[in-house]
Amino acid sequence: MPYTDNMYRTLLYPMRGWLIGAGLIIGVSCLAAPDPISIKSIAQVEQSSQSQGRETTKLIPADRVVSGDTVIYTLEVRNTAAASLRRPVVTYAIPAHMTYMPESAVGPGTEVTYSIDAGRSFDTPENLRVQEPGGQLRAAAAADYTHIRWQLKNALKGNSVAFVRFRARMK
Repeated sequence: MPYTDNMYRTLLYPMRGWLIGAGLIIGVSCLAAPDPISIKSIAQVEQSSQSQGRETTKLIPADRVVSGDTVIYTLEVRNTAAASLRRPVVTYAIPAHMTYMPESAVGPGTEVTYSIDAGRSFDTPENLRVQEPGGQLRAAAAADYTHIRWQLKNALKGNSVAFVRFRARMK
């Protein structure tokens, strides 16, 4: 089990005078804490069926998809910490074999932005520009997106879950 900041404080606090006197001060706050956000991706497809003259649609696991199929990705965003996280950010790469479907990224109480440069920068669709081989800039299309980012507008309470979703088509 990795040590937490509190464990280090408990271990090092009694020795602080000795460590400082020896010139061996250790910055406990610099120690990396584990990320309290865990993300579980669920890939599903819609399956339609007819029963008694009514058509019903349900989501089933995307076990086998072929070119042209639309996959619905639901991300289960879990705060594993006991404390609330103020406005957490969730970033997800669009799978390489998929093309993002325009305006399909949703999440209650979120601001959605996109990346066209492998997640180095994010912006809203109207501000994204792609440089053509000749040097001209054009508006980015949904097919140019590489990553999606959701910023929750509110805190995510400790030990709670939020869901975000998007659709992508198999190339």
